[in-house]
Amino acid sequence: MKTKNLTKQIVEAAVMVALGTVLSLFKLVEMPYGGSVTPASMLPILIVSYRHGLGTGVMAGVVYSAIQQLLGLNNLSFFTTWYSVVAVILIDYVIAFTVVGLGGITKGKLGIKNASFPTKQKIEIATGMAFACVLRFVCHTVCGATVWAGLSIPTSAALIYSIGYNATYMIPETIISVLIGAWIGEMIDFSKSIPVRFAAADYSKTSNSTGACEFLPHISSFLLVFAACFDTVLIAPHMQDEASGAFTFANLGDVNWILILAVSGACLLASLILHIIRRRLIKTV
Repeated sequence: MKTKNLTKQIVEAAVMVALGTVLSLFKLVEMPYGGSVTPASMLPILIVSYRHGLGTGVMAGVVYSAIQQLLGLNNLSFFTTWYSVVAVILIDYVIAFTVVGLGGITKGKLGIKNASFPTKQKIEIATGMAFACVLRFVCHTVCGATVWAGLSIPTSAALIYSIGYNATYMIPETIISVLIGAWIGEMIDFSKSIPVRFAAADYSKTSNSTGACEFLPHISSFLLVFAACFDTVLIAPHMQDEASGAFTFANLGDVNWILILAVSGACLLASLILHIIRRRLIKTV
């Protein structure tokens, strides 16, 4: 029985690593001086950790990091010493992506009470995703301020530069990943042996409003995810200087803010209205 369960975990982890790799190839934004924003490519690794524990999650993260290293081999051509190459491989890839497997640490550890299970799982996954993104950001920042200093990053004030540079893509990556993680967390029950979609009864005990309680949160979450992705595509490329790669506000004047306000405002308003409708439909038995 244990062997069967272990085999199932390995197969599931392999599938999720493959899914994460495919998502990493779809770049919503590719910064002019490096770095990209993906549609939550780290989320599959976090889900492995959330479902099967930190050990399995970390192992999935190691495999995922190795694949990301292979996809980023061109970055190693900038270095001429073996220790610099090793440092980049370890910090910018192996550690930076392996730590995503620690995101499942939030499962059952947040002390959430008086909430439906979908809401509890949603918060845990979203929080775990934010935690994993922060850890990855720290790894990239440390690597930038040390190994990359003197190459693509100025030696002077390398740490400040590295923080700003990595923030240009990690902040939108974190926002999108957290929103999608929350959306998936309220949609699919990961506590089951085979993940299934939450039933209406999981959202509310009432019989006259369970249908709305089931689908309204998903529509609302989709609108928020869409708004975040839309804003990222229009804003993020202007936050990195094309000549130096430094974080900058100077180019934000080129952003079509009217379009952003119109689309994002409409999405946020619609999401709020759906939330109010759902709250009114939910009745205490």
